[in-house]
Amino acid sequence: MTGIHRGSQVAQGGRSGCFCLDWNRAYIAHMTLTDSGTSLVDGMAELVLAEAAACEANRTMTPALVDAMWECGLMSYLNPAEAGGSEPSFADMIDTWQAMAELDGSFGWIGIANLPSAAAVAAYLPDSGFAETFGSAERVTMGGQFAPNGQGQKVEGGYKISGAWNFGSGTGHSEFVCAGFLPIDDGNFMFDANGEILLLAAVIHRDDINFTDGWHVQGLKGTGSFDYNVTDLFVPDHRVFELFERTPHRGSSPTFKMGLMAITAAGHAAWALGVAKSMIDDVAELAKVKARMGDMETLVHKTTFQRGYAHHLGMWRAARQLVVDTYSEAERIVAEGGELTVDMRADMRIAATYATEASREVAQWAHLAAGTTAIREGSRLERAFRDIYTGTQHAFISEKTYIDSAQVKLGLAETNRGL
Repeated sequence: MTGIHRGSQVAQGGRSGCFCLDWNRAYIAHMTLTDSGTSLVDGMAELVLAEAAACEANRTMTPALVDAMWECGLMSYLNPAEAGGSEPSFADMIDTWQAMAELDGSFGWIGIANLPSAAAVAAYLPDSGFAETFGSAERVTMGGQFAPNGQGQKVEGGYKISGAWNFGSGTGHSEFVCAGFLPIDDGNFMFDANGEILLLAAVIHRDDINFTDGWHVQGLKGTGSFDYNVTDLFVPDHRVFELFERTPHRGSSPTFKMGLMAITAAGHAAWALGVAKSMIDDVAELAKVKARMGDMETLVHKTTFQRGYAHHLGMWRAARQLVVDTYSEAERIVAEGGELTVDMRADMRIAATYATEASREVAQWAHLAAGTTAIREGSRLERAFRDIYTGTQHAFISEKTYIDSAQVKLGLAETNRGL
């Protein structure tokens, strides 16, 4: 299979293309990085909805949408200040991701893929690596997969990396691609300061990546989550950082002291909550005008619909509050100089996984309540249902998260660095 090259329909650079919708660019142009993330998303709402079908058809974000994210500051919003970001709190990040996912699942997924990737790379790369990446262009987008699916042979000045990664979220429009790998020195594993096997993440320019596509899926079609590989590619030490790093070189926000795992988990939870919220809102509006076959009244007047709506709205609200409270409390402790304990990390992962499962249940109810409207192509209900059943397959919020967290909470494991 041939690779995907910059400038092709599949791999679109952030600068290419023009807007295909006459929207309020003046509003975007006057926004500053002091705006909340949700205000940036609100300013893009019309464009996101208009471009959703095109993103699915292209299997990646359209140039118009990528350009808009850069013009309003959303693409760099999570970054350390040194990389043009606002360093938002967890509550603000969760609101932002949720708002993105409410508009469109693929757009929301880009929010939890590109934005945290860039923020982590900007925070944890050493100075020379930061200068090489974020000093290389005005718009530096990061995507890819951090799971250690490659190996890197230690050589002078860096690593020779080989490996293959699937589902590289957001790589269709990313200037740099992240790739997790297991470092090997003279045939032996390398170890971190805690005596555990070292896991690293490399930052690679897209021109050095062999893309093999593979993104033909049920949902999240517009995310450009392509497969890719490298063979014996030299990556210098200064473009590599530890996967579980929690000591930032840049960024004063306490979130950077909590590491990529915490930020990623919050993103998955917020994304699922956003998609589910769009479905429960859409079915509530639909219920005012839709009557099922054989019924004399619209759905909104059926007591079974009323009961289901109230129950699932309550479930959604409880799940969201759990996420916001859990992450905000951990952030407060770290901000005050406290330790991010393994027990706190387990609590955060439990909250994220529970919110994901609750959101999937809410989505299933909304899908069934909507009847045949939910299966018609082109509606947000239909697209959201496909998206949530794709996004919730991710390993990051799988059953293993509960098991790992339970072992910590029950005293069966002293630590688990993956939480």
